[in-house]
Amino acid sequence: MNEQLEPTQNPHLVKLVQTQHPEKLLSFARNLDDNAIAAIYGMDSITYRAIKDQFVLLARGAAKQLLEDQAFADKVDHLPFKPRETVIGVGESTTDDLLSWFEILRQLIDIRRPQDGIRFINEGISGNTSSQVLGRFSGIIAKEPDWIMCMLGGNDVLRVGPEPTKTLVTADETAQNLAAIRQIAAARSKAEWVWITPPTFVEERVAAFSYFQQAYLSWRNSDILLIGDIIRSLPDRVVDTQERFGAPASSLWVGPDGLHPILAGHQAIVTWLVEELAKDKKL
Repeated sequence: MNEQLEPTQNPHLVKLVQTQHPEKLLSFARNLDDNAIAAIYGMDSITYRAIKDQFVLLARGAAKQLLEDQAFADKVDHLPFKPRETVIGVGESTTDDLLSWFEILRQLIDIRRPQDGIRFINEGISGNTSSQVLGRFSGIIAKEPDWIMCMLGGNDVLRVGPEPTKTLVTADETAQNLAAIRQIAAARSKAEWVWITPPTFVEERVAAFSYFQQAYLSWRNSDILLIGDIIRSLPDRVVDTQERFGAPASSLWVGPDGLHPILAGHQAIVTWLVEELAKDKKL
């Protein structure tokens, strides 16, 4: 489906609203209103709300498209979320994105089960590493989740420099961070946990993307696959995007930067998530 907004909108501002959310970064100021957020972006509040509302419509349209498959709709109906439960998505830009798998999941439940009052909280922050999530995880768990869905690792494997020799976070440290995050959740909640492996990349697109070139940023599939191995070894449920995306990732599911899934990629991820959560039900 078409995921473009009105051509009259400044594409830079549209991208900011889609992927950068200051109300999350400024944890001490989570009650920022639309006027304050718009001012941070450098736009007026009417423009900000219009762009944001269009993303909501796009995510809802993506959900409706998936629900045209009755077998899939039946699975959504039988997802194990109970009325009034809280579902939290933890991650980086692949979760934070207003067109992410988590936002599509929110819309799927709202369309099929509006009476259940299930609350979705998107705790993805673009650019976050597992170290940063660990540092703020006590605040996340304080929201008393019943379900936590975690996709982390894409920023851990970022390499910086003209001849980078290391990832931003080493694989061993990522493994320790993920274990510590899970330990906090187990100690302070009874939340059901779901891991989602971070998707693979199209390295040629990453290397050719002008912003990444200018900033000396690079990502390698060998690094992200190692993170996938760590997650796949964990005892909780795992939704494995990597096997299906492939290495390199399918060009049909990844955007021009070679790094971030497009809407079709997020639709695929949420489809696999729903299938995993509903597979124990006899439909």
